[in-house]
Amino acid sequence: QVRLVESGGGLVQAGGSLTLSCAASGPFRSIRSMGWYRQAPEKQRELVATITGGALTNYADFVKGRFTISRDNARDTVYLQMNSLKPEDTAVYYCQAYISPRAGSFFSYWGQGTQVTVSS
Repeated sequence: QVRLVESGGGLVQAGGSLTLSCAASGPFRSIRSMGWYRQAPEKQRELVATITGGALTNYADFVKGRFTISRDNARDTVYLQMNSLKPEDTAVYYCQAYISPRAGSFFSYWGQGTQVTVSS
């Protein structure tokens, strides 16, 4: 069974930093794009950043210049380095990836989420 497991969330003061990690495991052939989304209380889930297998990145405007997404293809892991955190960054952060469990098919998989809380 394909799984995405996140780690690295926690409580941090405004202006601080956190790094999130998400590792894919299970039987699969390949991973296409990977990304991070977040959902704050009573808000819709929103894209934070994505990265392709070729390391092309895309960021939401509200994190440009503060967050960096990266990927270790050998470890099937995606990272989100978050700097200059603000209270409005408080949310549950979810990892997402397009993974091929068998030839000819790609499916979207999600992690269980990790809480990031930024205090003012």
